Amino acid sequence: MHAIVVYESMYGNTRHVAEAIARGLGPVGTAQILPVSQIRDTDLSGYDLVVVGGPTHVHGMSREATRKGAVEKARTDTALTVEPDAESEGIREWLGSVRSAHGKAAAFDTRVDAPALVTGRASKGIGKKLRNLGFELIANPESFLVDKESVLEAGEEERAERWGRTLAEHSAPARTDRTS
Repeated sequence: MHAIVVYESMYGNTRHVAEAIARGLGPVGTAQILPVSQIRDTDLSGYDLVVVGGPTHVHGMSREATRKGAVEKARTDTALTVEPDAESEGIREWLGSVRSAHGKAAAFDTRVDAPALVTGRASKGIGKKLRNLGFELIANPESFLVDKESVLEAGEEERAERWGRTLAEHSAPARTDRTS
């Protein structure tokens, strides 16, 4: 299996989750990981599985204004470190530029640890866009949680790695036993 994990991250949490998912996918094949700022011209047709994730901003995927707001927040909160490409185009813009595709996919997000009704979920929008592009979602969109200080909750990286293993099991080609 050849997989790619594409992510957008503001403070590193979504990147850590993406890396954990890739580790979970790894034992079943190869898993490439790319920030959305580096995916623009990548041909997705060569992948058996495309996993896409980003942070939840204002109930959904980030926008230019919400990314700028996240960078401004980090200027006043010295505990936050902004990812190098935080102000570049995000998952929303990239998915809007993909013509059409096919194959298996999964969507994830990071969001504050509160009911999804309150926070929203970027993964639902990502999943919908992936389906509209022609992908088959092999899992329900998944959320990984951060606290109110934008720190990944304890155990979320491990949970992301387990989710990656589950995705690998659902996307690996079926084996056929050939016995004489």
